[in-house]
Amino acid sequence: MIVSLGIFVVSLTVLIFGSNKFIDSAERIGLSWGISPFVIGVTLISLGTSLPELTTSVLSVLSGSSEIVVGNVVGSNITNILLVLGISAIAVKKLHIERDIMSEDVPLLFGSSVLLWFVLRDLHFSLFEAILFLFGLVGFLMYSIGGDDDEAPEREKTNALTYLILLGAGFAIFIGAKFTVSSIETIATDLGISPSLISISLLALGTSLPEVVVSVSAARKGKHAIAVGNVLGSNIFNTYAVMAIPSFFGELVIPESILVFGLPFMVVTTILFSLVCYSKTISFWKAGMLVSFYIFFIAELIRLGFVN
Repeated sequence: MIVSLGIFVVSLTVLIFGSNKFIDSAERIGLSWGISPFVIGVTLISLGTSLPELTTSVLSVLSGSSEIVVGNVVGSNITNILLVLGISAIAVKKLHIERDIMSEDVPLLFGSSVLLWFVLRDLHFSLFEAILFLFGLVGFLMYSIGGDDDEAPEREKTNALTYLILLGAGFAIFIGAKFTVSSIETIATDLGISPSLISISLLALGTSLPEVVVSVSAARKGKHAIAVGNVLGSNIFNTYAVMAIPSFFGELVIPESILVFGLPFMVVTTILFSLVCYSKTISFWKAGMLVSFYIFFIAELIRLGFVN
């Protein structure tokens, strides 16, 4: 048990380290292409911060623990909004949203959450639904890149080393995810609990740490658009890609318990996100409310036990 916990901590550290390096290099490459900060946040950086979720989900399917996937998606989406956004706003006292995200971005996020809820109501995720989700992801990316009306930033120079770091970071993410999944399976077996509990809480928190690091760092540097865009883009990427891609490697097991609390709470959390962003500022007190909801979420998971 102690060995498994040690492997989990080390592998998760490698996962987070690789994600941070991937994100840094992706941001440099995006700026060198002249992409605006918000679009970098919802595309390149959100892809990078969601790689831990995607990699661990694919490997969990290959190892026969596919019930981890939906818990990872739902838990990560909740963690991104309540904890990542909350901590980012607390770090700078007030988070300003320069872009009008209420007209298109927030409805797209809300639509992805509701679609996931309705798709999983029969506890089955079909091939057709997986393909539909991938089309949804492609549509979101096309909208984000094609609808970039923000002023293009000054292009920054980059070199081949940046691209090599990107590839090396991707390999570190794969190795970290592989051992993270195996350690989760061992811990769940030793404790006699469902892997879905670990995936929706501990794993979701761990794989969301890159979002925490990136969003807080961006907020402190005054890049509020990247901080908010990272959360929004990561959630849409999680819902569409992290659910769809692993399903091509094997059938996904959808725990019935996820419909009782996890999915409804994720949809409500998404509504809460739109409410706090409506005024284009996330104050210290709004951020405190978000973090309080996250504490309630974890406490409720513990109370429910989430054991199948």
